[in-house]
Amino acid sequence: MKLTQAQQLAIEYVERYAAQHKEDAQATIQHLLRMSNITNDEYQKAVHKLKEHARIALHFHPDRPNSSMNCIAEALLNDGIYKSQFETLLSNGSVSAYPGGLRDRWENQLFGGAYQTKGTTLNERAKYGALNIMKHSDGPAPRFGSCYFLLKPEVSKRATFTYLDSHQNPREKGTFGEFDMIISALFEEIFTRDYALGEPNLMVSSLIQHLVQQIEMPFEDPAEKQVYRNLNHYIEAQVHGDLLLKKDAEILVADPSFIGTKVGDTLTSLCAKYDIKLYYHSGFQLSVHQVPSDFRGREMPSLAKRIAKNQLIDAHLIGEAVMDLTRNPVAWSDRGTQKEILQELKLLWHVLVKYGKPYSKRR
Repeated sequence: MKLTQAQQLAIEYVERYAAQHKEDAQATIQHLLRMSNITNDEYQKAVHKLKEHARIALHFHPDRPNSSMNCIAEALLNDGIYKSQFETLLSNGSVSAYPGGLRDRWENQLFGGAYQTKGTTLNERAKYGALNIMKHSDGPAPRFGSCYFLLKPEVSKRATFTYLDSHQNPREKGTFGEFDMIISALFEEIFTRDYALGEPNLMVSSLIQHLVQQIEMPFEDPAEKQVYRNLNHYIEAQVHGDLLLKKDAEILVADPSFIGTKVGDTLTSLCAKYDIKLYYHSGFQLSVHQVPSDFRGREMPSLAKRIAKNQLIDAHLIGEAVMDLTRNPVAWSDRGTQKEILQELKLLWHVLVKYGKPYSKRR
């Protein structure tokens, strides 16, 4: 993939930054390897496996409407291109991807002004995902979408990374060429918390073993596998250059609530058209009576009751509510402005991920 000047500058900026902090990161890594009784040869083998086989996951909600009132799945089917927030004006995080907006200012800092260079177009901007190291069935960062593409491993080589979300401007940044800061931060969190990347009871030694033995294994059907509900702990990936479904995407893992719906049919057609393998994870479904008022706000129970069918909510029903709100904002005005309600629906998805049970077809 030939990168534009701005894209290349962005990668080089992050790589230079990481190289400047390499010595301290390597010292931390070596200390924690000794504390964990891991040889440098074992460590180097694990890192090599990670760089050769780790995939980036792109989480998305396939049923969200774009500016043309087509859902994202339809746009992906028609265009075959995964677009940035600056092109779609959609986000499952901060809706601020426009020149001068908050996302633009974050990227200015993150990439050293590369994408603010004169003549740079919005379609050159980075696309955001998360590095899929632990291979959880619901993906590495489900807060950003009920479905996710797994990209081919070679795409990871034109990505930059931050440890945790880039909007927090984390200190730890890198590329696969200069990845020590990311590994150092990962090792430190594991060593101090026995937890990282949504994985409980994790040790540095068990991570090394996972990378050596599991990271290169073929993808397994996630339908019956445990979900990890990881809302906050991920290695964010910023992919530079075009993302073409036919060329760069290999697997789509979807939420089962879309099976038998128009969106689900579109996802099936998309995978057939672009030669992508389609799987479904076990999904999330929650009774309105189990929606808490002390996680993501007291508005969550009443919102769940409003959109539920048979007293249950799922990803598909949240998407239907977003579409209805976009088409008929007046009908929702009793709950506030359109922007406020969209935020509530985004937060209700977080509730569903944290507390939902495996999806059942009963509605």
